[in-house]
Amino acid sequence: MLQIGDQAPDFTLNTTSGEPFRLSDLRGQRNVVLYFYPKDDTPGCTAEACSFRDQYQDFQDLGAEVIGVSSDSEASHQKFTQKHRLPFPLLADAGGQVRKRYEVPRALLGLLPGRVTFVIDKQGLIQYVFNSMSRATDHVSTTKDVLKKLLADG
Repeated sequence: MLQIGDQAPDFTLNTTSGEPFRLSDLRGQRNVVLYFYPKDDTPGCTAEACSFRDQYQDFQDLGAEVIGVSSDSEASHQKFTQKHRLPFPLLADAGGQVRKRYEVPRALLGLLPGRVTFVIDKQGLIQYVFNSMSRATDHVSTTKDVLKKLLADG
């Protein structure tokens, strides 16, 4: 898996509206919380997404954009976004190409895509990696702490 200090691989994926999202478009502007999750509308993934939603303004105040990625389709992401009123983009990684570039491991004996969160600074460097299937909402609180430190360090 990619490590702290590595350059975050650039990518382009479609959002729920079918618009292309390019990670490099945020370089120099905002820190990014890029979280990979297994599947829309499952209990852990819903708890994680809603936790990011409920604290989204905190992330904005910390100068960061939250981006969710799974291999679900744009249509699935659209339903998930509408159902839970998610204010941040979900990206459709059909075939898992971006997941592979970020070296996100599979979980539960290789049966499920893993749950990993990366904090990427404005220069495109990975500043934090959190990998846990069972502690879905911990991804949110720990990334906020990292962003606070990045903001304090200037």
